[in-house]
Amino acid sequence: MTWLVVGLGNPGDKYAATRHNVGQMVIDELVRRNNVKLSSHKSRTLIAAFKLGVGVDAHPVIVAKSQTFMNETGGPIKALANFYSVEPQKIIALHDELDIPFAAIRTKIAGGDNGHNGLKSMTSAFGTAEYYRVRLGIGRPMGEQDPGDFVLKAFSKVEQKDLGEFIVRGADVVESLINEGLERTQTRYNS
Repeated sequence: MTWLVVGLGNPGDKYAATRHNVGQMVIDELVRRNNVKLSSHKSRTLIAAFKLGVGVDAHPVIVAKSQTFMNETGGPIKALANFYSVEPQKIIALHDELDIPFAAIRTKIAGGDNGHNGLKSMTSAFGTAEYYRVRLGIGRPMGEQDPGDFVLKAFSKVEQKDLGEFIVRGADVVESLINEGLERTQTRYNS
């Protein structure tokens, strides 16, 4: 059974290093560690395929980045899932989360969108919220800064010192979720 792992974010260099694109940064790490390359797919996504695990227990995995803006993510991801016959219960959405401190990670299945436009778009496109979420903590802005502006800014210099390790842990969480399931992953990584 194929897994589809989706990094939510906005397309283009302008947004690549922003907090809103932390899910796509984790996709880049998964691509790097599995020695594959992203390529264009007709669903308006960039994808790469590999197997996690060994032998008959290996899981086929497709990682993807939508090439549309966050609030339009659902359509391309639904088209990709349809193309590969992946059910929502085998989809993992990697996304930034304001309500979790920077570098903390939480995993869950289903739930609300908490105002996140990428999740809102996915839930609308699939007609269900029954997919996995890897919630990558970016914290809330200090003072009066608008959260909408905050997510579209690059990580601070202080955060950048820990960003690499945070991204690596995000990829570890995805691998754990696929190989070991939700409960074990939550026990190990939900800090």
